Amino acid sequence: MELFFSKEIGKESLTLRGKEAEHCAKVLRHKVGETLFVIDGKGGMYRCLISDITLPKKGEPAVECSIEECSVGVGERNYSLIMAVCPTKNMERFEWFVEKATELGVDRIIPIVSEHSIRTTLKKERVEAVALSATKQSLKSYLPEIEECVSVKEFLHRDFENTLKLIAHCEEGDKKSIRERLEGSSKGQSVVVMIGPEGDFSEKEIALALSKGYKPVTLGPSRLRVETAALAAVSEIYFASIS
Repeated sequence: MELFFSKEIGKESLTLRGKEAEHCAKVLRHKVGETLFVIDGKGGMYRCLISDITLPKKGEPAVECSIEECSVGVGERNYSLIMAVCPTKNMERFEWFVEKATELGVDRIIPIVSEHSIRTTLKKERVEAVALSATKQSLKSYLPEIEECVSVKEFLHRDFENTLKLIAHCEEGDKKSIRERLEGSSKGQSVVVMIGPEGDFSEKEIALALSKGYKPVTLGPSRLRVETAALAAVSEIYFASIS
């Protein structure tokens, strides 16, 4: 099944624009009358028929569709997950994490900048494109939200109500596995996980996180790359939810 994405969805019709329309009509060569499956990124999946295709030499291409059927909650999970991860020096590694985390299931990815971070910016649109591609490839109807970069200090002043807040760091201390932290949590638990940069969070950042109610977790005895640690956390929560 090939999925497309649209932000323009009404009660009876929807429109693909830009790259989605170009991919549909020019690359895959879909024609009027053919069936498409379109997601809205918020849990809705639509089976529709192409009613019109516009491919101007100048201007934005568009594919108009009439909605035949709508399914809600496709790929819905019994938990919500926010990953606050420091972008890696090699951006391809961070994009790899975004791709794989999207395939498993994540609601929001927040790039955070630590005192020890080497990379302090990223191209949000590019990361969003990676997330959209992974969403469609894994046949999901929920598209994770990608936020702008924010400092660790600013992030830690956010209020996450009724949320299990976890931080993975390399300092010594009383740590538990993510599964142990999840024990006793209610179904539908909201979880936020912080993953630091190549040089780990600073002692000041770790202390601030603990003072804000974040619980320290271990991801095992191996020293992991940032993207590996982040994906390990996503995987742990994903498999805990289906076990």
